[in-house]
Amino acid sequence: MDVEENKEIRRAVDTGKVVFGTKVAKKKLLAGEGEMLIISNNIPLSEKETLKHLTNMEGKKFYEYPETGLVLGSVCGKPFTISTILVLDAGKSKVLEL
Repeated sequence: MDVEENKEIRRAVDTGKVVFGTKVAKKKLLAGEGEMLIISNNIPLSEKETLKHLTNMEGKKFYEYPETGLVLGSVCGKPFTISTILVLDAGKSKVLEL
């Protein structure tokens, strides 16, 4: 787990605009919104393939976080599991460089 990538994800959550959840991310991607999609490594394979296809289709960045959704949730400062984050605006973070 890279400390720098965790900092950038957290900074994006704190200073930018992100949405959590697979359903919301899919809707936003289909509407052409978002800059980058981040998924946890324990997301179901079928869901991962669908999301990867959507991001490629829309020309967005795709990043697979190397840890579970529980770790991703704690990085974001949330007390729950997060499997999908769609970065709408990176804010002051360099998350788009991951």
